[in-house]
Amino acid sequence: MKQEIAVTVDAVVLNNQNNKPKVLLIKRKNDPFENKWAIPGGFLEKDENLEYGAKRELEEETGLKINTLIQLKTYGEVDRDPRGRTISIAFIAITQQQEVKAADDALEAKWFDLKELPSLAFDHSEILEDAKLWLISQKP
Repeated sequence: MKQEIAVTVDAVVLNNQNNKPKVLLIKRKNDPFENKWAIPGGFLEKDENLEYGAKRELEEETGLKINTLIQLKTYGEVDRDPRGRTISIAFIAITQQQEVKAADDALEAKWFDLKELPSLAFDHSEILEDAKLWLISQKP
């Protein structure tokens, strides 16, 4: 039997206002991980490219529009999503802190200090650790 593989896209959005790096997270409305914080993202539609899908999910869940996303890394551990085999492509963006508003399948959208993160859904703690390393590597 052929196993279906789902593809998701996640958008790690950071800001470094007043030298205090923050990340935008959403509180999930649905299972799995209902009421847990997560990186904005979701399933890629079959007719869209990766970056567009990440931008669409980000805007749907937070109202935030980002012009440029940089591909961070691909995550594909077999058990990363309890719904089944899912591969996620994470993108990263740096922007000014903006007002956000939860919508779609997000209960809340909020900026968090990178040093004071809540417990996160899926493998999003690992993704944020990689984002922190990326952020450090960008400094001259």
